[in-house]
Amino acid sequence: MKNLRKVVFPAAGLGTRFLPVTKSTPKEMLPIVDKPLIQYGVEEALKSGFKDIIIVTGRGKNAIEDYFDYSYELEDILSQRQDNGILEEIRRMPKEVDVAYIRQKKPLGLGHAIMCAENLICDEPFGVILADDIIDSKVPVLKQLTNIAKRLDAPVIALMEVPKEMVKKYGIVKGKKIENRLWEIEDMVEKPDIDKAPSNLAIIGRYILPSNIFYYLKKVKPGKNGEIQLTDALKLYAKNNKIYGYVFEGTRYDAGDKLGYLEANIRFALKSKELKQGLLNVLKKAIKDECSQKG
Repeated sequence: MKNLRKVVFPAAGLGTRFLPVTKSTPKEMLPIVDKPLIQYGVEEALKSGFKDIIIVTGRGKNAIEDYFDYSYELEDILSQRQDNGILEEIRRMPKEVDVAYIRQKKPLGLGHAIMCAENLICDEPFGVILADDIIDSKVPVLKQLTNIAKRLDAPVIALMEVPKEMVKKYGIVKGKKIENRLWEIEDMVEKPDIDKAPSNLAIIGRYILPSNIFYYLKKVKPGKNGEIQLTDALKLYAKNNKIYGYVFEGTRYDAGDKLGYLEANIRFALKSKELKQGLLNVLKKAIKDECSQKG
């Protein structure tokens, strides 16, 4: 695969697991320490060599567009205060990122969200990042997938081994292992029962997709709640084409889940020299207080 330069960020979902805050704040703008979820994904795309960011938004998502734009009033105030460190940081994203927006008028599934970006893809292979999958890795996961996609000239999706009791929460793949961490995918099952899961390899929110995936997305029949699922389109694609899965290197946090979101905040805060010791003190005291109450 050549000319990998565009990444689609589906960001039109309702974020119901984080209500009531997501009634007015997009889930993608919830902070991990001091940066919104979506910025971690955008930074990963940039570090992976992608230049064009396509964000699929919906009603109530204007904060995302504002975030990746210049804020002249705020910049003027910070400039007057000579707070150059913060000033440079808030200018960095608008300077580095070329963002296009397309609107998904109804939240009709991940597959439908990606379909909304078809006219901006222009017959090129492209990446997809789900912003609520936060992955801490030395080599960006999208870069890991890109290297394989270029070598094999085929689409690649990110995989992660999950405990058997968790397979019902994920899309699960069936395939054969051809290299260390690399699988040739034969089939996929969306959220299977434990006894029907073909493996414990779960699909995680990073993809390198071919431009003709839109053909298969249009053939998919809507499922529950009228949603079009990307997994169903990938299943159709895999019947006649090679598609691979890569068990990525890194630690993933499900920031679309409340507990996973809290863990991501703690883990990333512990990586901060400024916050680490103070946070450890807070956690130690909280644990001590909790234990004393139970005792």
